[in-house]
Amino acid sequence: MITRRFALLLAAGLPLVLLLPDPWLAVAAVTATAVLLALLDVAIAGPLTGLRLHRDGDRTVWLGTTARVVLTVTNTGDRAVRLHLRDSWVPSAGAGPLSHTAVLHPDSEQPFTTTLTPTRHGDRPAVRVTLRSMGPLGLAYRQRRHRWNTAKTPAWTLRVLPRFPSRRILPEKLARLRIVDGSVVTRGRGHGTEFDALREYVIGDDVRSIDWRASARAHDVVVRTWRPERDRRVFCILDTGRTSAVRIGDAPRLDASIDAALLLSVLATRADDRVDLLALDAAVRTRVEGGGQRSKLGRLIDGMASLQPHLAETDFTLLGQEMLRRDRKRALLVVFTALDTAPMIAGLLPLLPKLTARHKVIVAGVRDPLVSRLAHLPDDATAADVHRAAAAHRVLAERDRVRDVLAHAGATVVDADADAFAGKVADVYLLLKASGRL
Repeated sequence: MITRRFALLLAAGLPLVLLLPDPWLAVAAVTATAVLLALLDVAIAGPLTGLRLHRDGDRTVWLGTTARVVLTVTNTGDRAVRLHLRDSWVPSAGAGPLSHTAVLHPDSEQPFTTTLTPTRHGDRPAVRVTLRSMGPLGLAYRQRRHRWNTAKTPAWTLRVLPRFPSRRILPEKLARLRIVDGSVVTRGRGHGTEFDALREYVIGDDVRSIDWRASARAHDVVVRTWRPERDRRVFCILDTGRTSAVRIGDAPRLDASIDAALLLSVLATRADDRVDLLALDAAVRTRVEGGGQRSKLGRLIDGMASLQPHLAETDFTLLGQEMLRRDRKRALLVVFTALDTAPMIAGLLPLLPKLTARHKVIVAGVRDPLVSRLAHLPDDATAADVHRAAAAHRVLAERDRVRDVLAHAGATVVDADADAFAGKVADVYLLLKASGRL
């Protein structure tokens, strides 16, 4: 294949055509000379068959951060290769630079680093590495077909984990968790507590916590301490239907739900509760079970990373089937969905009495702050502002009715703006944990 330099060579021969008496002979001579040089260039160019490719680098990265993947090219042939390489990724991987050049001598290798700044969570694969061997004159190059380049490309997929902005409030929630369930134990017994240990009485302890039999055996005053029960089941249920694709700010509603589910999963795992994940719309998209141990938290994060909104109506009967096929042990169900009238009435609401009879249910929906802002009229309001405010008030009123109906059916409802949504869900979990209502 020829390059732009070949065209420049032909253009440089145009003055010769004007000087010679026979222009057609001059054109033939110039063209033949350029073609001969290009063929010679291709013949001298090093072969591509001796090149070996290998990748190494980051496998996972959080959305909003940067990953690096190194592609190492080794020349196992006996001739030098003037290499032009293009490392192509899917557009949402944010890869760059895509093109590299190097001269590979026999039995040498050259690493090429690609920096990736993904714009979406999920799996971002490498597409193809295209190899070109340039001739020394730069007039032509060797390049194989796409199928050969695809077969030569080492497979690599970067797992982009979802954005976790509520990580900034995680230390605060963990501090509250330590008070409720961590290293601090209660002096007296309450609902949802289990026996922890015996210790010596100190001034200020409740006399009702004194264990008189143990005190008699120890010849000292001994009190009982209690801690909230552990090993509870927590189900994070993510609605990935059409309502999850609605943009709240600059991100889909699903991203805010994933952020809140991540914060809740970390808290519940630190509290030694078992966390399961279920994502569904018209079908079950992701199911992660047995996430009670901290080592399994990565499985939950990986399960959330692959989730994307689907333009389908959510079938909440799948949720009922999933819950009914399990054991009858009480669990906390946190349903992340949209608090819209039509999906609630036709989907979750008919199923809610059966769920609340067996489990504790939280229905969490993120609210669009733009609707709240539109509900307030400016001082210099126009007729259009009044109409927008009336529409916003109607949306908020319908949302309030949905919240009241869900609460009447026995569910705890979390309705908050995107910036406070994850913290509100975590606060409800901590409150239930402290009161022993999980």
